[in-house]
Amino acid sequence: MKTSELIVRRDDLTNCQFIETTLPEGNELPDDWLLLKVDRFAFTANNITYAVIGEQLKYWSLFPAPSGYGQIPVWGFAEVLQSQHADIAVGERLFGYLPMATHMVIEAAGVTPRGLRDGAAHRQEVSPVYNAYTRVSSDPAFTGRKGDEQALMRPLFMLSFLVDDYLAENDFFGAHSVILSSASSKTAFGLAFLVHSQRKPIKVIGLTSKGNVPFVRSLGCYDEVVTYDDIATMPNETTAAYVDMAGSATLRADLHRRFGDRLVYSGRIGLTHQDAAPEPDGLPGAKPVWFFAPDQIRKRVKEWGSGGLEQRISAVWPGVTALLERSLTIVESRGKAAVEQVYLDTLKGRASPDQGHILSVWD
Repeated sequence: MKTSELIVRRDDLTNCQFIETTLPEGNELPDDWLLLKVDRFAFTANNITYAVIGEQLKYWSLFPAPSGYGQIPVWGFAEVLQSQHADIAVGERLFGYLPMATHMVIEAAGVTPRGLRDGAAHRQEVSPVYNAYTRVSSDPAFTGRKGDEQALMRPLFMLSFLVDDYLAENDFFGAHSVILSSASSKTAFGLAFLVHSQRKPIKVIGLTSKGNVPFVRSLGCYDEVVTYDDIATMPNETTAAYVDMAGSATLRADLHRRFGDRLVYSGRIGLTHQDAAPEPDGLPGAKPVWFFAPDQIRKRVKEWGSGGLEQRISAVWPGVTALLERSLTIVESRGKAAVEQVYLDTLKGRASPDQGHILSVWD
């Protein structure tokens, strides 16, 4: 079985190409392994973050690639083409972490009526959430437009939910406002929706580029929208928490210097911007720290039980889908050239914030 897969240079993400590799099939598959057809998947700015920190967080280990290259993981749907597991039928539909490819193989482990995980040895260095697959063949929430919304937003919204939960648990570190960079990104406006709808009187401030201001304002979940060029004139009399989706060292330094000791939390979440500026030392205000979602997941699963986290996310999910339906146009593109173009446009910051991309390598 030949699979076509998009690989990128780990040290130069603009260098990408499709290659063909051989996968086992039929009787060549070991016991419990599945051959999957990668059907469709979402691509967002968050996937760029996966690539930028792929080395640190082991994302490159998920899907093998030639030396010096990697496969960027995406969230989407796959169909079981061949199965060596007695409880997984050919034709089943799965939702989870996929490569940008035509096919893949996984080792079905921990199989339940709701899902399974990939037990392949090379995937065990990452958080278990990235190895989990949901069985969605008979679930209407994963079909049509609803399915596309799940792929585009559900994994990102889990991150939004966890950040909101962490900030609320810590009383927002005493902040009167939350400042979100890359405010047009889906993770950012998912978090803005939660804080705006549930955490009053905390004020939600979105930082964005000048061209994205109309879209960010149209979302209705930011109390104030500020362009990156206007940070130096932002009111700074009250305390603020900064949630950094952009990952720009220059932007982070500007904000820290503007707010000084009144910046009581500085959490790094994403890397939608990529600048070459070095990380400055001795910034005023709270020390920038990475927010690591799996730590908050483990904490809440221990406290709420295995289904408690998902139940709480599901309770607020309808509000997010309503926001998506009025704000986002889903654009479906197929074929290698289209996948590569959307990837490069997103990498270079050319993707329109009011579009959600659903892709397939298949023409």
